[in-house]
Amino acid sequence: MNEFEPGATDPSGEAEPALAGLAPPRRGEAAGYRVLARKYRPRDFDDLIGQEAMVRTLSNAFRTGRIPQAWMLTGVRGVGKTTTARILARGLNYQRPGHADGPTIDLAEPGEHCEAIIEGRHIDVMEIDAASNNSVENVRQINDAVRYSPVSARYKVYIIDEVHMLSGGAFNAFLKTLEEPPPHAKFVFATTDIHKVPVTILSRCQRFDLRRVGADRLVAHLTRICGLEGVTADPEALTAIARAAEGSVRDSLSLLDQAISHGAGTITPDTVRDMLGLADRARVIDLFEAVMRGDIVQSFALLADQYGAGADPAAILRELAGFTHLVTRLKLVPDAASDPALTEAERKRGAELAQDLSVRVLSRNWQMLLKGVAEVESASRPIAAAEMVLVRLAHVADLPTPDEALRMLREDAAGAPAGGGGRPSGAPPGSSGSQESGSQKSGSQESGSQGGEMHGGGMHGGGAHAGSSSGTPAPVSTPSAADDPGAARMLAGDAGTAPSPARPHPQPQPQADDAVTQPRPALSAVPASSPAQRDAAARAAAGRAGTAPAAGLHLARFEDLVALAEEKRDIVIKAALERDVRLVHFEDGQIEFALAEGARRDLAPELMRKLADWTGRRWVVALSSQPGAPSLREQAEAAERERKRGAADHPLVRSVLDNFPGARIVDVRARPGADADLETAETGLAETAPPPPEDDDDEDGAALL
Repeated sequence: MNEFEPGATDPSGEAEPALAGLAPPRRGEAAGYRVLARKYRPRDFDDLIGQEAMVRTLSNAFRTGRIPQAWMLTGVRGVGKTTTARILARGLNYQRPGHADGPTIDLAEPGEHCEAIIEGRHIDVMEIDAASNNSVENVRQINDAVRYSPVSARYKVYIIDEVHMLSGGAFNAFLKTLEEPPPHAKFVFATTDIHKVPVTILSRCQRFDLRRVGADRLVAHLTRICGLEGVTADPEALTAIARAAEGSVRDSLSLLDQAISHGAGTITPDTVRDMLGLADRARVIDLFEAVMRGDIVQSFALLADQYGAGADPAAILRELAGFTHLVTRLKLVPDAASDPALTEAERKRGAELAQDLSVRVLSRNWQMLLKGVAEVESASRPIAAAEMVLVRLAHVADLPTPDEALRMLREDAAGAPAGGGGRPSGAPPGSSGSQESGSQKSGSQESGSQGGEMHGGGMHGGGAHAGSSSGTPAPVSTPSAADDPGAARMLAGDAGTAPSPARPHPQPQPQADDAVTQPRPALSAVPASSPAQRDAAARAAAGRAGTAPAAGLHLARFEDLVALAEEKRDIVIKAALERDVRLVHFEDGQIEFALAEGARRDLAPELMRKLADWTGRRWVVALSSQPGAPSLREQAEAAERERKRGAADHPLVRSVLDNFPGARIVDVRARPGADADLETAETGLAETAPPPPEDDDDEDGAALL
């Protein structure tokens, strides 16, 4: 046994100093219990676990003599920052008879100053807590003392722990000394919050980010220590401790120390769960499976069982989220099952669940559990909040994901008859055949009703009126463009409306007081791949909505096409038509245009597909080599510039701009009633329009900023 092993005594037998009135303890006697985190603290670079990259860099620096004046060690709690600083101080001041003089990383044999440095009592190695010594005066004392040579060691080493706690003035006072310290001074900084350290300090140090230690390395480390302590430990219990430590070696040793005391020298999984309030991993998997089956009764029973055993509700949901993440990893990366930190139940049952569940379902559960954990932690009754989270999870377990819903809608649209989607006679408005059948689906009442809404009211024209329904007005017929070219309709279902040639975006206007406006057609399903299937789907959608066939829809102008895209709520196509299309030629069934700079190259085929779906017939969409007219957005911007230019020429506006330097016109708006006066004059209903009052010149619509 060497003098650094636990239980070693000082060969000299000298007594340590004692307080007045107390007998000094002898080195050979036990001075008290030492916790495992201190007892098995690393003493050289070989003892550090999980920090191979840092050890390699420091080893090469010591070997080649490229030793900087300062190091910055950062990382989470318990990964060895202060321990590494002491090992650095020991390597810098290593001296031993018969050994080459100079810093070294070969610390297998204790040197002249090693014991005092490891125990933190060497006069030339000063450990300073920045949390309690954070003022400019404390840094000034360091600056004054650093000038003096070390007493017995080769270097004066200043270890400043939690350096981010220094004040701003203290950091500034450190800059000059840190940049050009005396050749005999070295600084080692340690911090858990590197973002609070000024960049002027970081640029003067070599930075090392100490990593979290993996669970498998921690389990091996704890197993070795249990063997040295003569403690019987179950591997599953050590895995639970390593998982709870979250990569911190000190936390794992503290938990191991507590588990040894809790289990009277024997560590079992039940001991660790009772001590930490953790949920049983096997029962967590049972709970996960019950939730995925939608079995809320079994889910409540399993939750109550674990809650009665002492598990925290938030911890149970965190374990569920962790297992969801594990199943997702096993589905995407099957080799993840070889992780030694996993239990046999997690490895086997997780792989089975990964084959049955889709990534979208797992992602949805993950999002709901993340929100649920926050709700449970802030709730006045955590167990009730946890039960409600399980209710939500079980409720959506059998609902289709968005892509599955779209696929069902596509299949339904492709196989539906031309007029089979309308509401049956006597059914209330907003219902349809598919919705009615969906609401009768077996299972929970709420889940079935949601499925019915998705199939009927959500996508298949819920709210459409059947033509044969008694008491329902018959649909107004839509004249074709051949009968009346000026009465081409924007939508087949908007009866009695026609586009106004004076508006860039036509709005439906009623032609008669007794006209019955048909409901707007609902969104159809995703178009089929072939033209024949697309035509059939368009006819089926028109039939479900109770409107005239889509072939009766005519577009007289390009602006009508833009309005149709807006009516269909296809914002992407609408924006592309306004921004990227420079029109060359347009007529019903044919469009030719040039693309603006930066436009998407697949706009023409995409627009052809959209028009086939919307109108029920093929369109010829061609790209032209001609420049084409300016796009609608360019026209609007040009009109806006012209309006501002005209407003700026107004005498009153010009006077305001001259008297208020920096003012500019941001918008030009027409006065209320100006459009009505113009329309009245055009229809001849009024011979003259009243002139605007002279004192209204300040309301000409020019907004100044």
